[in-house]
Amino acid sequence: MSVWEALVLGAIQGITEFLPVSSSGHLVLLQRIFGITEPALLFDTMVHVGTLAAVFAVLWRDIWDILRRIIQPLTGYLVLATVPTVILALIFKDAIETAFASGAFLGFAFLITAIFLTGSELLSKRQGNTRQKDQMNWLDALIIGIMQGIAIIPGISRSGSTLSGALSRKLDRDFAARFSFLLSIPAILGALVLQIKDLAGGAGNGAVETAAAEAAANAGTAGGIGALPIIAGTLTAAVVGFFSVRLMLKIVREKSLIGFAIYTAALGILVLIDQFGTHILL
Repeated sequence: MSVWEALVLGAIQGITEFLPVSSSGHLVLLQRIFGITEPALLFDTMVHVGTLAAVFAVLWRDIWDILRRIIQPLTGYLVLATVPTVILALIFKDAIETAFASGAFLGFAFLITAIFLTGSELLSKRQGNTRQKDQMNWLDALIIGIMQGIAIIPGISRSGSTLSGALSRKLDRDFAARFSFLLSIPAILGALVLQIKDLAGGAGNGAVETAAAEAAANAGTAGGIGALPIIAGTLTAAVVGFFSVRLMLKIVREKSLIGFAIYTAALGILVLIDQFGTHILL
């Protein structure tokens, strides 16, 4: 992987992690466009670290409020909403890895994202006032968590799914966005733990030294991911992710998500045409 490819992939990760269009689906597509076939687990892990840093940078007040008062309803709701994702990820881990590798379900997954976004906007516009943070309940958290669990499938947006769940429950749009991004913290951390475990398991004894040696050996070569591309991708994901979180908070407060629904629907149709017709990418 070249530095240029790493910059593009890092920027796409930073944008799509928080916009409701599926970061995993876009990364699968781009890696196929670039013809990247070497194992990219370490790179994927580090760009997720970058997007995690972006969440902390934008929502540090919300995070600090939680840390100052751990025992509060919001903490419980975040934990409850994380449980379905953990259960589904553990049960379907092998199937999800296969889906990432093959991209076979990608087109349908983008269409599902479009359906979620459209449905949530329609439901949120029903008669009745929106509910504020202090009016959230355990059922809201559970539904949002189930929606996040579904989004472990590449092509189904995590932020789109959680926002859809929150908006369909008539939660205030600003709080819905903030809850979605706060919920990304345990989700990303969980993914990092699994990826680090896979890295260690794949390397066997002396995993850290082996990974470092391989990175050094591959640096500057066309066939491997060296240290410089990894650093470039991580920093790009962090910077772009910072602005993406801020942009998404503004969009959710003031705009509709239908534009993202149209985009993911169009992308899903194009991917399906490729999968069952042209076979250029998948």
